[in-house]
Amino acid sequence: MNAPKTFTAKTFRPEDDGPNRPARGLDEDALREQTTVYREDLLAGKTMLITGAGSGMGKAAAFLAAKLGANVAICGRDPEKLQTTVDFVRDAVGSEVLAVPTNIRDPEAVEALIGTVHDHFGGLDTLVNNAGGQFPQDAIDFSRKGWMAVIDTNLNGTWWMMQEAAKRWRADGKPGNIVNIVANVERGMPQAAHTCAARAGVIYLSKTLATEWSQWNIRVNCIGPGVIETEGFRMYPEEALARFHKANPMKMRGNAWDVAEAIAYLASPAARFVNGDLMILDGGQAQWGVIWPAGMPDYFKEDGAA
Repeated sequence: MNAPKTFTAKTFRPEDDGPNRPARGLDEDALREQTTVYREDLLAGKTMLITGAGSGMGKAAAFLAAKLGANVAICGRDPEKLQTTVDFVRDAVGSEVLAVPTNIRDPEAVEALIGTVHDHFGGLDTLVNNAGGQFPQDAIDFSRKGWMAVIDTNLNGTWWMMQEAAKRWRADGKPGNIVNIVANVERGMPQAAHTCAARAGVIYLSKTLATEWSQWNIRVNCIGPGVIETEGFRMYPEEALARFHKANPMKMRGNAWDVAEAIAYLASPAARFVNGDLMILDGGQAQWGVIWPAGMPDYFKEDGAA
């Protein structure tokens, strides 16, 4: 009788300083050059809290919000990365950003964060749950620790932020607005099943709360980015990066500014009647192809495969 096959787990966790993993996405010089259709005072007098704002989409969102006149607070686990956003916004816009290092997995830390923002700015208008993380790997090879880390950050951390913000809005009798950055999970996410499960949970949690919390004038919406080029691309092997753009009919990658402008819209008065929605920013990927973030397995490499 033949011995059963053994499989070696494929993992892709390249080091940040690896020679083949240069920084990707919009750097600070490129961010400065971005133009927007929005008027300069669109968010004047409003306060926005953005999680995971030390880089990528969160940093771009913080910059645009400040540029549009908002009071901006940011959080993340890395104080040094947060400081780069603070310094950049100060230099580029001339306004101060409140940075509060926070692990959103810790509900007590989240409670303290929301209190700090309210104390500093006198309130909060829009919460942007952008913090999250995942790694590309076949689901069958997930470790228990890896699975829990992704679920705890992407689902539980987002929930703690939503609940704590809503408690304060209800107690103060003031309206609130939540924007959750999720993913396009309609057709599943091969090699990212952990984040697919978490993001799907956030999407349907958001749809539920959009109804439940409307009695307190709290809106809840999601943005589902497709292939958005950011520093996070360093987590993926070159064979996957080479075909990311081929998974949508526009055959292009989005960038952090695309997401930042979508956030600005949902934070603006123009979105006052938008509630319980999932805004997809993927170039049509949902109707076209599928992403293999760890590289397409040989089994699926057939003529006509996207």
